[in-house]
Amino acid sequence: MKKLLLPIAFFFLYQNVFAQIGGQTVYTFTTLPHTARVAALGGNAITTKDDDVALAYHNPAALNSAMHNQLTFSNSFYLTGINHGYFGYGRHSEKLKTTFHGGVQYIDYGDFQGTTTTGQLTNSFSASEYAFTLGAGRRYNERLSFGANLKMMSSQFETYRSLGIAADAGVFFEDTAKRITATLLFKNMGSQITTFQPDNFEKIPFDLQIGFSKKLKHLPLRFSIIVHNLHRWNITYDDPNIDEPVLLFGEEDEEPPSDNFFINNLARHFIFNGEFMMGKRENFRLRIGYNHLRRAELSVPNTVSFAGFNFGIGLKISKFRIDYGRSLYHLAGSANSLTISTNLSEFRR
Repeated sequence: MKKLLLPIAFFFLYQNVFAQIGGQTVYTFTTLPHTARVAALGGNAITTKDDDVALAYHNPAALNSAMHNQLTFSNSFYLTGINHGYFGYGRHSEKLKTTFHGGVQYIDYGDFQGTTTTGQLTNSFSASEYAFTLGAGRRYNERLSFGANLKMMSSQFETYRSLGIAADAGVFFEDTAKRITATLLFKNMGSQITTFQPDNFEKIPFDLQIGFSKKLKHLPLRFSIIVHNLHRWNITYDDPNIDEPVLLFGEEDEEPPSDNFFINNLARHFIFNGEFMMGKRENFRLRIGYNHLRRAELSVPNTVSFAGFNFGIGLKISKFRIDYGRSLYHLAGSANSLTISTNLSEFRR
């Protein structure tokens, strides 16, 4: 046991001492909410386990037999024409008692006009990134499941190229009698293979997360609490342009910033969300999520803002499920996401 605990302790020590904050890692697009459902739930849905095969992209332990033959496609429309999306498919093997999935996450930043340092026009170029994922998950017993993903990630910015590899690993606990779930997830464990500049290896956005959800007995609601960046305590950003911390709707906090550091930093680790599942087959769903880290970083001081809040809707029509999500990032704009999913087995009936 000591031989096992020693490398684990060293790993967390390494992450806490040398971990980077946002903007200092590569392939950060892999942390974006890749479907409308995930976007509406605050950018994270690792505590949910049903027939939605897209959930396996962030948490492979959510893979289960209900995802067999499920196909999903999603696209998010960001500001200035940036498009981000995901395509995924699931397959269950009864012989192996394992569910597999494959998917592609992409982000297209659009076309750019190159110039010299003096402003003379040069060649136009594009910028995009991709993550190709293969994963597998299986049930260990009635309550425990586990799974893993392998990702190949690539970035192309003008003449700069990079290739990386990463893995996700998760454990999922489910008690159907008490309607609760819990999960532990290691995301993006890996490294660059080729770098943008020779011998300049950059970090990828590793994240350690836990989550808990509860489905109420007398109300069609499942709420979740998710804690991210457990491997790094301080995830605040010291913005010299902000003198006072920002509270829920933009008002100033009267207390000195130093007195509120602990609470402010702690809150940034949490995401809260809820999903109302209505109808006998839960074909109509309303979703809401709150991401405090996003709010803390993107709110405008002394201005009423709903940054960090998210909402969406899901509806099954015939053989298709259509989901819409809206993420409120900043006063300057928000992101809209649309997902269409279906089970190919239904077309054989």
